[in-house]
Amino acid sequence: MRRLRNLGAVAKYDHPEIGFNTRLDSLQAVVLLAKLTRLEAWNELRRQAAARYQASLADMERVELPAVSSGNEPNWHLFVVRVPHRDRVLQTLHEAGIRAGIHYPIPIHRQGAFNGLEHRASFPVAERLADEILSLPIFPGISDRDQERVSDALRMALR
Repeated sequence: MRRLRNLGAVAKYDHPEIGFNTRLDSLQAVVLLAKLTRLEAWNELRRQAAARYQASLADMERVELPAVSSGNEPNWHLFVVRVPHRDRVLQTLHEAGIRAGIHYPIPIHRQGAFNGLEHRASFPVAERLADEILSLPIFPGISDRDQERVSDALRMALR
């Protein structure tokens, strides 16, 4: 039952079966309603932070920045880049005190919840991306100085 109530997970990002998440209670709903009044301002701060990352990392050949399709406006819940030797880069960032992370390290077709489906094709792009993606710290109110520190540390990690 614990797995089912946690999206089928046995550990973070490991889903051997399909589950659900229905944990919103009345108190959480009240807090959420209050936060909704701030959502647009927070999203704007995230957009500004994403633009700063795009500008500060644009000259880094070994970093592939996220692209936004025309007509779309992301909220930048995550700022995910692609880098070579991701695990080594992540370790170096952590040693520098940078709280970068890996979101969704296991491609969906490899999740146990989908073992019963017949995959007649391989998914080489998903496999490759799972080994290259790195989420940089981003949140409403991240300072210019903190982002400069992240950019500098990433630059050093890729040398």
